[in-house]
Amino acid sequence: MAVTTAQTLRMVFRNEAGSNFTLSLDNPRDDLTAAEIEAAMDSIITKNIFLTTGGPLVAKQDIKIIDRTTDDMYDPA
Repeated sequence: MAVTTAQTLRMVFRNEAGSNFTLSLDNPRDDLTAAEIEAAMDSIITKNIFLTTGGPLVAKQDIKIIDRTTDDMYDPA
């Protein structure tokens, strides 16, 4: 039985139709800044990297770094 922790960077964009599109990346750098994330999101929007069912991404909606702790309570071995 083990306790594990993990982080996920969640970037939420708005597409042309007004819907949200979420891009999640596991294990972001510990020293990652909001300015770096915003610059990456601006680049994704400018370069039109993703095409969603609601059209191209047009704006940044939200940024979160999510911490998860998992406590494995049962090991069948």
